[in-house]
Amino acid sequence: MARMLDQIQAMLRGDSPQPPIARHLGFALIAADSGQTTVALDVTHRHANPMGIVQGGVYCSLADAAMGWAFATLLGDGESYATLELKINYLRATRGGTLEAVANVVRAGRTVGLVTCNVRDDSGRLVAYATSTCLRLPPKAEP
Repeated sequence: MARMLDQIQAMLRGDSPQPPIARHLGFALIAADSGQTTVALDVTHRHANPMGIVQGGVYCSLADAAMGWAFATLLGDGESYATLELKINYLRATRGGTLEAVANVVRAGRTVGLVTCNVRDDSGRLVAYATSTCLRLPPKAEP
């Protein structure tokens, strides 16, 4: 069984496609290391709410992707995970440019992990802050 880190590194090299939701929303995994990832989004009109600013769910999905990938870098052979809880604080409106989400694993226990994420605009301003609690799932038993 492959480790998630191997799959993530294959995505970074372009040897494996990013997940369908990332492609659909326009996210790009741009960096990954043990316990840390960076995901970028070039904002377009598709990401706007009726007021012309980035819709909150877009920030949340971007942070969720970054935090999930960060936690996944620490999983063992065949392990997976599920998000138990996600919280986000919206700090600044964005109308365009590039958003960058940097996620860091604060703690990865045997069963539960805590991950944080800073989402910044292309001027480096913090636009959202998120946390996630992840549950480590053991490998599925072979039938």
